[in-house]
Amino acid sequence: MSTVVTGIGVVAPTGIGAAAHWEAVLAGKSGIARIDRFDASGYPVRYAGQVPGFSARERIPGRLIPQTDHWTHLGLAAAADALADAALDPAGVPEFEMAVVTASSSGGTEFGQHEMERLYRNGPSWVGAYQSIAWFYAATTGQISIRHGMRGPCGVLACEQAGGLDVLGQARRLIRRGSRVVVSGGTDASLCPYGLVAQLSTGELSTMDDPTRAYVPFDVEASGYLPGEGGAILILESEQGAKDRGAEPYGVVAGYAAGFDPPPGSERPPVLKRTIERALADAGVRPSDVDVVFADAAGVPSADLIEARALVETFGPGSVPVTAPKTLTGRLYGGGAALDVATALLALRAGVVPHTTGPVRLAPGCDIDLVTRPRDADLRTALVLARGHGGFTAALVLRRP
Repeated sequence: MSTVVTGIGVVAPTGIGAAAHWEAVLAGKSGIARIDRFDASGYPVRYAGQVPGFSARERIPGRLIPQTDHWTHLGLAAAADALADAALDPAGVPEFEMAVVTASSSGGTEFGQHEMERLYRNGPSWVGAYQSIAWFYAATTGQISIRHGMRGPCGVLACEQAGGLDVLGQARRLIRRGSRVVVSGGTDASLCPYGLVAQLSTGELSTMDDPTRAYVPFDVEASGYLPGEGGAILILESEQGAKDRGAEPYGVVAGYAAGFDPPPGSERPPVLKRTIERALADAGVRPSDVDVVFADAAGVPSADLIEARALVETFGPGSVPVTAPKTLTGRLYGGGAALDVATALLALRAGVVPHTTGPVRLAPGCDIDLVTRPRDADLRTALVLARGHGGFTAALVLRRP
């Protein structure tokens, strides 16, 4: 039973809505700007990808705003857009046949930040009851399921950047087990003092003051990445179910695999190459069948070199177009890979490989065909890669319907 994507909802630094996002990607219009959600002048990282013009009051029920974090607001908005894009009314589907599984990395850090400020300034009686749930990784899954009456299997995966692919692998399992509709994907929003300090602890964020050169994966001047907020929510159904209701799929989730890197200093190699091979095998395709790779593109020189070598060993030097539109948004953690999947699906439909902005000269050892200008192509199969801090690794194969 094939699993297809029938709806896409995007809330990203490149725009709100799949059409706005795709237009910005093709134009190379960056959503990276100076952080304005708080005063970041005293922090070593002052640039990030922020969702422009997002108003929670215009997008979600007013009662939910004080109960939930900005990250959940983004997820609720994206889920509503994805359902509308799929022309799917949840009221017409049995409630136990609809599932929700989302990715989360940071949880509700901004909500928690404000509650901690109240605690330290005013005392414990000022901390609201919703602190107990708004920060929780599963809050977005729960709120989406409640809002749309979805009472089938619901869950959350916290695998940092790789989580956006892992949840789609889980969504495919749920479809195969009988769920009719699965709302999946992820968002993240950790642009607050507490959240930014937590991200700085990895040592992988770029502190360059030039936003056009701060996040340049595979480049000789790569110095890390910039953070961002937002992501994408997708609607998944069985191919037959989509056909029965006349839905036109964006693409098929054809293959998936996950792995976990060995600890630093281990003699075992990174798992990315094996994960790619397993995903291709799961999809029943050969390396030569892959038309484009949406790279993880960490922007960290050592990580970029590992990814480039895995691609070269799998496909051959410069044998497949590689792209990383995420340089326009920053890395969105729980929302990043889901947004990459949305972008890949739009690329399959349009027959265009979107480009990577920023990189100018490839670093030694990065012998890949990095696409730096939009490229028309007959795209049938796309591979999306994601790695999360700590060792999480995932690969997803998408196929044009």
